[in-house]
Amino acid sequence: MEGIDINLGDQPPPPPPPPLMPWREFADWIRMDHDIVRGWIRRGYIPTVKLGKHMMINVALLLERLRDEDDF
Repeated sequence: MEGIDINLGDQPPPPPPPPLMPWREFADWIRMDHDIVRGWIRRGYIPTVKLGKHMMINVALLLERLRDEDDF
């Protein structure tokens, strides 16, 4: 059986995430159950911004925090 040669260098990099994302869309994006992400929001584990009645995940701040962690 022969292997398949895949050259990933020909593909463009994925687009950067938006700085803010609705929390349900964020949960889908990271493929996590909505109830779990809602719990993270309530506990303050991930940064959020409330815009009117919409709860948004501050993806830019979350990524910055993850980059600043020593273990990451």
